[in-house]
Amino acid sequence: MKIVADLSRCVGAGQCVLTEPALFDQDPEDGTVVVLDEQPSGDLVRAAYDAVRVCPSQALSIEE
Repeated sequence: MKIVADLSRCVGAGQCVLTEPALFDQDPEDGTVVVLDEQPSGDLVRAAYDAVRVCPSQALSIEE
């Protein structure tokens, strides 16, 4: 699996960071998502799916 972020859709709401700060951060300039680990494993896989689900702009997706 791989986390994919579409920065053109990201509104900088930060829900991904709140869901799992080990996987996501925000760019200090514009607040858009920064994926820290594109290919998580273990418990972080579930957190990645949770972050995709809660993203208000649907900027995150998972490639299998």
